[in-house]
Amino acid sequence: MELELRHLRVVRAVAEAGSLTKAASVLGVAQPALSAQLKRVERMLGGRLFERSRQGVRPTALGELVLHRTRVVLPAVAALQDEAVRFARGGEQVPGFRLGGTHGPLLGGLVDRLASAYPGVSVTTQASWSEREIAEGVRGGRLDFALIGACGDSAPPGVEGLVWREVAVDPVFVMLPDDHPLAARTRIALAELSDAAWADVPGDGCFADCFAAACARAGFTPAGVFETDTASCVHLVQVGRAVGLCRATFPPTTGVVTRPLAGSPLSWRHLLGWHPEASAAAVAPAVLGHVRAAHADAAARSTSYSAWLAHHPHGVQCATVAPPSAPAETAAGAPEQAPVITPG
Repeated sequence: MELELRHLRVVRAVAEAGSLTKAASVLGVAQPALSAQLKRVERMLGGRLFERSRQGVRPTALGELVLHRTRVVLPAVAALQDEAVRFARGGEQVPGFRLGGTHGPLLGGLVDRLASAYPGVSVTTQASWSEREIAEGVRGGRLDFALIGACGDSAPPGVEGLVWREVAVDPVFVMLPDDHPLAARTRIALAELSDAAWADVPGDGCFADCFAAACARAGFTPAGVFETDTASCVHLVQVGRAVGLCRATFPPTTGVVTRPLAGSPLSWRHLLGWHPEASAAAVAPAVLGHVRAAHADAAARSTSYSAWLAHHPHGVQCATVAPPSAPAETAAGAPEQAPVITPG
């Protein structure tokens, strides 16, 4: 067995997370599988890379050596891949749109609008629960655009070199079965759901921590959280096993209603990202305009969100993100006065 880049990524993830459990969540694998893989890497390298304790893991002297080399090798390989892709393209116009996105209604809306605006041009998609995976795909030249989200004011994934623009900011709504005692309410206090089990989709951002903090401020700890795919979340709500957390643009669904949480304790920021040196950057302002229009369409289809917007015309206020060396731009290309958030 030879050492591969994926092994180095495992070592880096464990070191950054500080525990095997958290690293497994970030990498999207089961904790026992990650532990077994780490042991195989340690056997290849001749010794233990981490000391394990109840507080987590910390690198051994050998682990520090491997991490030092890893922090040099992985960025170098990523940079090589970026340069090779840009060289191979030779500055030519993008022959199609390669879109990457996380779960949500906007990706489908963007595909529909691009297909209508550019008939005959290829539009392909890649979906993942991991915002970082999608961002890495753009950085590595495998995707042209990343359509992802971030919790509240948190930064996009710490992937260097990408430009990020804010599409919209949504409040997070609660999803209830249509016969729930609170379903007729126009808004619901989080504390009123203190005895409920919850359903949500996975992600590698801070949303789970933000939700736990919002519940703590409301005076309770969630009874349980089912982390699963969107279809399973909807099913659990429909049969009354859980209430769900969803973006306000969640489409109308049989047997389910969505309602705003009083005071909007949680929000979700939709982001579009691309590489400024890729040929796709030339059409980025147009793509940004299309995805903003797709968001407006999704908002209009939601009766509960339309009602919320009527009483909150300014929406949820969050910071707009921009690259370290350039001002934010609108879909038309004009600069906006917006604070800079450096990915990281």
